Amino acid sequence: MKWYPIKLTAAVREYAFAQRAIADRLGKKDVPPTGKIAETWEISGYKEAMGTVTNGALAGQTLQQLTEMHPDELVGEGWRGPHFPLLQKFIDATGMLPVHLHADDETAQRLHNAPNGKTEAWHILWAAPDATILAGLKSDFSREELFEAFVQQDYDAVMLRYPIQAGDTIYVPGGIIHAFGPDALVFEIQQTSDLGQFVSPTNLYGEPLDEEKWHSNINATLDELKNHDRPRPHAGLELKVGKNSRIVGCAGPYFALERWRLKENYLDPAHPHRCTTLSNVGDPVTLNFAGGSDRLERAQSCILPAALGGVEIVPDTEASLVACYVPDLAQDIIEPLRQAGYRDRQIQELGEVKG
Repeated sequence: MKWYPIKLTAAVREYAFAQRAIADRLGKKDVPPTGKIAETWEISGYKEAMGTVTNGALAGQTLQQLTEMHPDELVGEGWRGPHFPLLQKFIDATGMLPVHLHADDETAQRLHNAPNGKTEAWHILWAAPDATILAGLKSDFSREELFEAFVQQDYDAVMLRYPIQAGDTIYVPGGIIHAFGPDALVFEIQQTSDLGQFVSPTNLYGEPLDEEKWHSNINATLDELKNHDRPRPHAGLELKVGKNSRIVGCAGPYFALERWRLKENYLDPAHPHRCTTLSNVGDPVTLNFAGGSDRLERAQSCILPAALGGVEIVPDTEASLVACYVPDLAQDIIEPLRQAGYRDRQIQELGEVKG
C-alpha cells in the first residue's frame, strides 16, 4: 500500500460551556453554522465518535478498521492495542468546564472494565489575560472535607489554581481532578477513552442534577481521586532546527506533544516505530511525501502513518502546528533534549519522563 497523510471526519460536541471560538477564532470549517461548538474530535478511534477517512484510497474506512488491519504501518512497527492510541480535540472553553477527573489505567480496568484510562494534556492556543486552570489538590484533605467543598462549589478551597497563557502545556495524569476556562481555546491530546467523573451540580449540557444524583457523582469522583501529582503550566523546551523551532510541551508513556513553528521548509524524518498526528493552528502548509503532496489547511488535522517515510512540510508563510505521537522516551525525548543542553530535572518536568 502507498501510504499518505490521512484526514478524518471530526465529531462535534455541543456542551454548555462553549460558544463558537473553534469556528470564529481558530477558523475551523466544516462545523455547524450555528450553535455552540464545545469540542471537535480531530483524531478519534473512540466508539461513537469514530473518525472516518475522508481522503485518498482509504476514504470511507474508519480509524478502527485501519488500526486493526495495519497496526505496524499505521501506528508503528510492533505496536498492538485495542484501538488507535491517541485521541485529540479542539476545545472551546469560553465558559468554565465542569470540575472533573478521568480514571487512570488501574481504575479503568478495575471499576469500568475498560482497557485504559485517560491521561491527557492541554496545549493553550489562546487565553484571555486573566484565564486560569484548576489542577490537583492543595493538600491531603479528608474525604469529608472534599465532599463539603464540592457541595459548596468552593473549588479554590481545595484545588490549585494557575494562570495560563498561549503556548503553555499542562500534563494531567489520570485520577487528578481538574478544570479549565473561562476564556481559553485549547488543544487536547489524551489516551483513547471517554471515562469521566464530575462534581459539578449540572451536566455537560448545563442541565441541573437532582441532589441525589449530584451527591452520588461526587462520591464516585472521590472513589477514583488521586493526589500523586500537581500539574502546572509549562512553557516547553525548545529544539532549534535551522530557522525552525520544535517546542516539546509535554511527554510521558502515552503521548508527547510538540508545537512546531516553521519559517522555512522542514523535513520530518521517517519514524517507522511511531506515527505522528499534525493539527494545523496557523496558515496552510503543503505536505510533500514519497507518493505525492497534500495540503493541510488551517484547523485541519491528519495522521502521518509510521510507514509513510519522511515528510517535507512547506509553509505558505510561517507555519504553526501541533504534533503528537507515542514516544520512545529515550530516543524521541530524553536524548534530543540532553543534546540540546537540557538537564534531566528540566526534562522530567514535562510530565512522566524517566530515564
